[in-house]
Formats: sequence, C-alpha cells, structure tokens
Amino acid sequence: MMFKLILYRVFQLFVTLPVMVVATVTAGLITVLGSWLGSSRWWGYWPPHYWARICLAVSLVKIKVKGRGNIDKDTSYVFVANHQGAYDIFAVYGYLNHNFKWMMKKELLKFPIVGFSCAAAGHIFVDNSSPAAVRKTMAKAESTLQRGMSLVVFPEGSRSFTGKMRPFRKGAYQLAMEFHLPVVPVTIDGAFDVMPRTAKLPRWGTINLTIHPPVSAPADEADRTRVIAESYEAVHSALPPRHQ
Repeated sequence: MMFKLILYRVFQLFVTLPVMVVATVTAGLITVLGSWLGSSRWWGYWPPHYWARICLAVSLVKIKVKGRGNIDKDTSYVFVANHQGAYDIFAVYGYLNHNFKWMMKKELLKFPIVGFSCAAAGHIFVDNSSPAAVRKTMAKAESTLQRGMSLVVFPEGSRSFTGKMRPFRKGAYQLAMEFHLPVVPVTIDGAFDVMPRTAKLPRWGTINLTIHPPVSAPADEADRTRVIAESYEAVHSALPPRHQ
C-alpha cells in the first residue's frame, strides 16, 4: 500500500497537478469569453462540466450516480447537498447532468480565475451585508432560475470536519419558497475519504452521488421547517453509518 501511495504522489506531481492547472485556466477563460460573447446559460455550464470530469479522471476518482431518473432536465430545482470535501464540486459539476448555478459566498469572488469566471457564468453570490444587498441577491436569483435552470446549494455552509452532517441553514429553502421550486436532496458519500477539509492532497477513491426524489416547495415559513427536516433526513439516510 505504501508503494502504491508513493507512486500516486509521483503521478499527482507530474500528471494530476499540471493537468488540473491547465484545465482550470482553460475552462475559466472559455467560460468568461463564451459568457461575454454568447449565453452564460450554455458557457457557464458545459466548460466547467468537462473541466470537472477531467479533474476527477486525472485524480483517479470514480463517480457512481443513483437516482438520476428522479429529476427532469426541463424543470428548475433547488438542489441541496451535504458538503464532505473539495471534490464535492467536481462530483456535482461533472455528474449531476442538470444545468444549474451555484449559490456561493461573495468572498469567492476574490479567488483568481475561479471568482472571475463564476461571476461571468452568472452564479449567485450571497450578500447579506444590508437589506438592499439581500434584495439584489433575490432579484438575481429570480432572473436566473427559469426555463429549467436550477440552483445547487451546500446548506451546511462549509465543508465538514468529520464527514458527518451539520444542520442545514434556511437560505436555500427561502429561495425555494419565494420562487415555488421543488427541493432535491443530494447525498455525497466518499468525498471525505478522497480529500477531507484537513488534507492538502487528494487520494484515489470513489464518490457516490445519490439524487433523491424532489420535496415539494415550502408553502410558507412554517412549512419551511418541514422541508428542511425532510430533505436533511433524505441526505442523511444514504450515508454510511460512520458518517451518520
């Protein structure tokens, strides 16, 4: 096992890292240029989709998907997923197979290339600094979530330190309620073993993506509690005992 790990680290240094850097820069530039010249609906999804698949392939990480038949490509959803590690992004981008925008922290705008390309692609940056900023975020979401365009959110807010789930925040569910969108729970299992929050390098492995049946949109604030609990339980149910 130690010999395999050494070989893998050498492979990472001379193959994985260079390919991921080139793929990230290339996908970012294509996304920015395409979104400026054409439609961010297409260019904001397909280049990153293949970027994610390339990064997974050169990391020797496999993806297994269950439940894709639970969603329709022409329907807009709010996808809520647990957040085990950095490779969650690659798994969702590469294998959800549904056009979407991320709901992300505005601080990510500061990241070179990634922040710039995400802004060009039309992802939704959350700004809670003032009531006016919140209204602007909601207006952006309303104009985006149409004609089958969906939203992906990690309602825990950040990556897990243990692989176990933390409570879900209400932000994603507020959008589902405002725009009458069904909520689709998504379980990510295996990303914590590939690259937990405390690791600096990934290792090979398999990530399981389970897409659960949609949960009806919250009717009001009281009903929002039901949807949060129901979607949390769905995500939690597909995790192995050690992460429950």
